[in-house]
Amino acid sequence: MNPRREPRGGRSALFDGIEEGGIRAASSYSHEINEHENDRALEGLQDRVILLKRLSGDINEEVDAHNRMLDRMGNDMDSSRGILSGTMDRFKTVFETKSSRRMLTLVASFVGLFLVIYYLTR
Repeated sequence: MNPRREPRGGRSALFDGIEEGGIRAASSYSHEINEHENDRALEGLQDRVILLKRLSGDINEEVDAHNRMLDRMGNDMDSSRGILSGTMDRFKTVFETKSSRRMLTLVASFVGLFLVIYYLTR
């Protein structure tokens, strides 16, 4: 056969083993780098998960505190409503009576109280 092709074929056979070894070495090195990057990413994700867990716990505590505050406020409003309805019932009984003397006394006392407060703040 052709003598020139044999050295080329021998040379390619010789370099093929080195190139494959080089590729394998680069591949294993790349695999180690990828594994290291994956480990770092996994640690970052774990930190984020821990942070999100703490944050969700804090949000839960805050929501519970606000719910308790709203319940207390609702109870206070109910008691205030009871007191105001009692006061309105008393006013109704006063205004339902046809006594003009009582009405005059009530109006005069409101005007007097207003004037006292006005002069005290002045």
